[in-house]
Amino acid sequence: MKPRLLITRKVFPEVMQALSQAYEVQANPDDTHWSAAEFHARLANCDALFVVATDRVDEAALQAAPHLKIVATGSVGYNHIDLPACSARGIAVTNTPDVLTEATADMAWALLMATARRISESERWLREGQWGRWAWDQFLGADVHGATLGIVGMGRIGSAIARRAAGFSMRLLYCNRSAAANAAELGATRVELDALLSQSDHVLLVLPYSPATHHLIGERELARMKPTATLVNIARGGIVDDGALVQALQAGHLAAAGLDVYENEPQVHPALLAQRNVVLTPHLGSATRSSRLGMAMLAARNLLAFAAAEPLPSCLNPDRRPAGG
Repeated sequence: MKPRLLITRKVFPEVMQALSQAYEVQANPDDTHWSAAEFHARLANCDALFVVATDRVDEAALQAAPHLKIVATGSVGYNHIDLPACSARGIAVTNTPDVLTEATADMAWALLMATARRISESERWLREGQWGRWAWDQFLGADVHGATLGIVGMGRIGSAIARRAAGFSMRLLYCNRSAAANAAELGATRVELDALLSQSDHVLLVLPYSPATHHLIGERELARMKPTATLVNIARGGIVDDGALVQALQAGHLAAAGLDVYENEPQVHPALLAQRNVVLTPHLGSATRSSRLGMAMLAARNLLAFAAAEPLPSCLNPDRRPAGG
C-alpha cells in the first residue's frame, strides 16, 4: 500500500499529480482552514503531512499522528512546527528555501513604496470622491531615493532587498546576529538594533520568528524611531507588537507602516484596520505563480524523495533521532 499523505490546503494540480504517484492523498478540496480539532482528527492515520505556515504542528498535533514520518511545509519559515518534538520522534521536517527570495524582495519594495508614498491612503481618499482640487501639500510622503534604509535580518531575502536599494542611492544599514559576508558588496553597514531604528528613514523587517524575536519591535523600539519614519514587516507576525504599533501610529510617533504579516493572522488587530496610514496585505510575500508553484513543488520533491528513501532536498533536521533510538 502507498503511504498516506494529508495535504492541508488546496494545491496546484501538477503537484497533486506528482504526489499521487507515490502517496494515497487526502486533500482539502474546499481549501478551508481546519480547526485544531478537525486537523488533529485527520492526522490519525497519515504517514506524511504537507502543511502551510498557518497550520500548527505542535505537541498536540504530533500526539494525534502516531504514524507520522515526515512534515513538509510549503514555506521557508517553520516556527509553526515544533522541530525539536519532531526530531525526538524521528520525524523529518522540510521547508522551501531559495525559491521565493526574489518575489518576496519585490513585495518588500512594493510595501515600502506604497507606505512611504501613501499610495493606499490616497487611493481610498480618491475612491471616496474627496479629490476636488490639486494642492501643494496633498498627501506628502517620504523620500525613498537617497534615504536611509534599515534592514533587520540580512539573510537571502534581506540581501535581495539590499541589492535593490542600490538603484535608489540609499544609505544602507543592517542588523543581524552575525556579519553578512556580502555586506561590502552591498554597501551595507552593520549596526545594533537601537542605532538602526534611530537612524533609518525606513525600517524593513525580514528575520525569522522565534521566542527570541517575539515582540522584537515593541513600545520601546518604536519610540526610538523617527516620527517621520516608516516600518515594513514582511517577516512573521509576532515580531512586531501590533498593539504597540497602533499606539505609535495614533500618537504620531511613526509616520506609517506596511504590513504583510500579523500576530494572529488571519485575524488582524481591529485598530490597524481603522488606521489610514497603514498599508495592509494578506501575507502575499511570495505570491507570484512561479514562486508559489516552486515552493509547492519543492515541498513535493521532499515528500517524493522520502517515499523513495532518497536524500531530502531541504531537510531541517537531518540528524533527527527518535527518543531512545
